Amino acid sequence: MMELIVTAESKGATQGWATLNGQRFRCALGRGGIIVDKREGDGGTPVGAFPLRRLLVRTDKGRQPATRLPVTVIEEDDGWCDAPEDIAYNRAVALPYAASHERLWRGDHLYDLVLVIGHNDDPVVPFMGSAVFVHLAHADYRPTEGCIAFDRPDLEKILETMGPGDRVVVREP
Repeated sequence: MMELIVTAESKGATQGWATLNGQRFRCALGRGGIIVDKREGDGGTPVGAFPLRRLLVRTDKGRQPATRLPVTVIEEDDGWCDAPEDIAYNRAVALPYAASHERLWRGDHLYDLVLVIGHNDDPVVPFMGSAVFVHLAHADYRPTEGCIAFDRPDLEKILETMGPGDRVVVREP
């Protein structure tokens, strides 16, 4: 089993580093830094070991990277529920959707590649965090809402190397 190890240099830091097979990759972290006690809306990147689930891809915005993971093409009506009281909390939903949700088809590039990880999904626990993904970073690596974000070439290298049975491990600094 391969592990992508993610950490920050200090408590509360919103940028960090990930290591995989001796390679080091710069990443953006949540605006709350790396946190142990994840809650919905806190902006923190949760500590834990998260299995890789699948890759979501915007095929209209670039080629599909090489990966052994299951791949789902993002469509304009794809969303992710972030309403803790809703039956579909922390699950993919079709838009329009009545409860609070995130749109996966974005105007920027951040969700052109989205690695879905096993955070709060087996089982889903209300208020423990939703839509914690690995995705593309802004050019300046500004903070995410709790996700881990890489530049595209680095995320493509990670996706090419990792596969089913591997995991993302987030550690406290």
